[in-house]
Amino acid sequence: MSGYKISMKEFNKLFILLVAGLAINGCKSKSTPAKVESKKFCLTDSMMHTLTIETVEQGKYFKKLQLPGKVTYNDDKVDKIFALVSGTVTEVKVQLGDKVQKGQTLAIIHSTEMAGYSNDLVNARANIQVTQKALDAQNDLYKSGLASQRDLIGAQTDYRKAQSDLSRITAILNVNGGSTGGAVYIVKAPVSGFIVDKQVTPNTQIRTDNGNNLFMISDLRKVWVMANVYESEISKVRLGQTVKVTTLSYPDRLFEGVIDKIYNVLDPVNKVMKVRIQMNNDDYALKPEMFANVQVSDRTGSALLGIPSKAIIFDNSKNYVMVFHDKCTIETRPIEIANTDTDITFIKSGLKLGDKIIVKNQLFVYQALNE
Repeated sequence: MSGYKISMKEFNKLFILLVAGLAINGCKSKSTPAKVESKKFCLTDSMMHTLTIETVEQGKYFKKLQLPGKVTYNDDKVDKIFALVSGTVTEVKVQLGDKVQKGQTLAIIHSTEMAGYSNDLVNARANIQVTQKALDAQNDLYKSGLASQRDLIGAQTDYRKAQSDLSRITAILNVNGGSTGGAVYIVKAPVSGFIVDKQVTPNTQIRTDNGNNLFMISDLRKVWVMANVYESEISKVRLGQTVKVTTLSYPDRLFEGVIDKIYNVLDPVNKVMKVRIQMNNDDYALKPEMFANVQVSDRTGSALLGIPSKAIIFDNSKNYVMVFHDKCTIETRPIEIANTDTDITFIKSGLKLGDKIIVKNQLFVYQALNE
């Protein structure tokens, strides 16, 4: 077997090529791409003045009971108005929901009974005049010795009887609206308030043996909320307990009230117990028959960390807060929420006592750090 031979000249060429290749590879292995410096975010002094930083504190977390309820009239502030005479309604002056003042005319009824009372009034006034003249005449005769004392006493008795009859018929008319206009009975508001029930229209026939009221007036500055307490939650409500109420009409407004009565019986069908909540309603925002959601705090709660609700950033289906260490060290921290009570949020995990968080303009910092 014969070997392959190369000349010295060819060897030198191959050697030069090999050295050149190694040199090129060596240069490539030593060269590295330029390192890109990451830009660090720091708050300027002017930025710091726009932020609000608060310390995480421990608060008492109370579980909220949610009770369904309904706004109702305050029965202590409701007046039912009945007709005291029979007749036919000729005019109705108010409508459901109207605000009325004490003494305001609500309706007018044509009544034969009132016609009889008016006739009695005319007769009583005429009798007063007749007996007054008879008494004056007997006084003159008695002074002249032409009439006996017995005659004078009889005239005085007749006059007093006429006065009594006039007082009686006047009182009857006052009870029945105070009208002296023949057969007219005027229904007047006994108190100021709102017409919350109206059962009459023109031409309605009225009978005194009918137990239905004509109108109902309520002072809506104080109302009740009747709430249902489920059997398992009865032990968590008590008299005098302050509650918060929300309605569909005002979802962002909290009304405060106090449980002032507990009905210690259960509905046999729904198995719920009623509680009554006294509510101030000076602006008349709460209307009877409104549905209400009653929030009651269960005072057997536990201690959890609490932060202002406005400090939380919701992004990518998660909740975050901006934890402040110093102007150049700010951390985006994910948190887990236990519950929210108005403007305070209780934290289950993600923060520790004493952490400092940004609660104002934190969204600007979040965007700057997470672009």
